[in-house]
Order: sequence, then C-alpha cells, then structure tokens
Amino acid sequence: MMQKAVIASVVALMLEIAGLTVQAQEPSVLIQYAKVVQQTVSETMTKYGRVLPDPDAVLTISLPNAGLITRVAVRLGQRVKRGDSLFELATSPAVYLQYLQARSAVDYAQRELSRQQRLFQEQLAVKAQVAAARKTLQDARSSLQALEAQRQNKTVEMMSAPTDGIVIQLVVKQGDRVQAGTAALAIATGKRLIAMIGVEPEDIRFLQPGTPVLISSVFVPDYKVESYLREIHAMINPSTHLVDMLAPIPAGKTDHLVLGSPLTAEIRLNAHTGMTVPRSSVLQDQQGSYVFRIVDGKAQRVGVLTGLESDQWIEIKDGLKPGDAVVSVGNYELTDGMLVREGR
Repeated sequence: MMQKAVIASVVALMLEIAGLTVQAQEPSVLIQYAKVVQQTVSETMTKYGRVLPDPDAVLTISLPNAGLITRVAVRLGQRVKRGDSLFELATSPAVYLQYLQARSAVDYAQRELSRQQRLFQEQLAVKAQVAAARKTLQDARSSLQALEAQRQNKTVEMMSAPTDGIVIQLVVKQGDRVQAGTAALAIATGKRLIAMIGVEPEDIRFLQPGTPVLISSVFVPDYKVESYLREIHAMINPSTHLVDMLAPIPAGKTDHLVLGSPLTAEIRLNAHTGMTVPRSSVLQDQQGSYVFRIVDGKAQRVGVLTGLESDQWIEIKDGLKPGDAVVSVGNYELTDGMLVREGR
C-alpha cells in the first residue's frame, strides 16, 4: 500500500509540473505596433500642372522708339544678370530727325530770349515779349527732355537687362523693323515661381482660394512642398480645355525646379483633425473593421469605425483613443486575448 501511495504522489507531482510547463509555454506572436495619433486628414484630388514664373514677377522690355534690331544677344530660357546685353536697336532716321529738330528749337529759343532781353534793356521791347520768349524756351527744353527720356538722341543703343532673371519670351529677332512700344522680350525676375494646375470644370465647385495643396515634381525625386490655391480662373484654357489654378511655390523651394517642368498636385478637401492608425493595422471580416489593441501584453480585438484613407493611414472615427497601441505588423496571426511580444 505504501508503494502505491508513493507512486500516486510521484504521478501527481509530474502532472503538476507538466501543467506548469504548458502554462509557461502559452503561445505568443511577434508583432510591431504603432500609436493612435491625431493629425490633419483630408480627401485628396490629384491634378497635374507645370512650373511657371509668377505673373507678378515678370518684367516686359519694350522698345523706346522705332528702329531696326541689328543684334540679339540672348536666347529663350537664358539666365541673365543685371546689366547683361539683350539686343541692339538702331534708331529710325525719322525718329532721330525729330530729336535734332527739337535740339535746334532749343538753340533758336535760347537765342531769341537773349535777343528779347537785349532789346528790353534798350527799351525796344516790352516785358510781355521777354516773357513770351522765356516761355517758348521752356517749352522747347521740355520737348527735348521728353525725346531724350525716350532715348531718341541715340542712333544705336544696346538694351541691357534691368534685373537678374530668365528670358521667358523673345519676340524680336535680328533684322526686324519695329515700332515704338513694341514688347521685345520678357524676363522672369527673382525666384518667384508658381504651379499652374489644370482642373476639370465640373470640379471647380469643390475648390476655393486657400485650399491646401501638396506639390510634387515629376523630374526631381522626393520633391514635395506644401502650398495653397492662390487663384482659380473663371474661364477654360482653350489649349488644355481645363480651368487654370495658381499655387505659389515658397521662395526657398525653387532652386531645383525648371520652368515648364511637370508637377503633380494633391489638392486636399474637407481638411480636419482626426485620429489615424497605419493602414496595415485595420483588418476586416464579416463583423466589420477591427484592430488589435495591446492591453497588458495581450491582443484585444476592438471594432472600429473608419473614415478617410490614404496610402499610409486610415482615419478612426470611433473605437480608439489617442495614444492607444495597435498592432501594425503580425495582426493576421492574432486572436482575441493572445499574448504578443514586440519585435523590430
């Protein structure tokens, strides 16, 4: 009997040890987790455009008078510095003749005033005659100064760049006979650039000035810059059949952009602050969307109400609170209440 009792005690002890071993070896899953965070979320409308100079920073160079273009020193798209030669203008003979006549008129008026002053001293002229001669001289000088301001006193003149910039329009070429006031070229000054974005007319009702937009360059990898819609035009561009919108590019973000290069614009609609989790955290089954929240080292299944989505995140409208830890990798292997261990 004693032997049977000892055997029974040994068997019981072995069973107890086996139970502890099973309990110690309760299965767990290697996971990675992320915290629920609050951030600005929005719907996205993806459109396309190109880099252009800001219209407010474009300087047009017009011809001061009529003449002949004898030389063009720049090309379309060329960068120029202030003082660089642009083109050479030979003033029209008829225009230069006007200057010569105005200069002769000043000389004649000066001599006439001197003569009237001399006659007045000899009491052969009255004050009114001297005053009239002085007025004639003033008018002649004003006319001459006006022609000089138009640079009609120069037979040949090399026009120079008034500021640093890029030649974005070149109208004249060597040998052209031009009239006064002709727009010869345009220079985009400084580093003020915009994104010209095209949008379908039916989408205009969703947009307004100030709408946020994320601009990405097609040619420059990883180039992204935050901006906003500054202008929304009120007509369809006949070339693209789209409505043009302008979004400014911050001055410090223009160095690697080339005029005319294509852009992608992600226009953000209905922007608001919401809770978000990584897209991989949200699973679905017949009961709906759910995540696994980590509580005391175990996975707790939580049903959630989702909202807006992007490639990286999903908005959570209900079921979680900011700061909750949710499983982002390894959640497909989990069941409710399962032990988890963090991995890299």
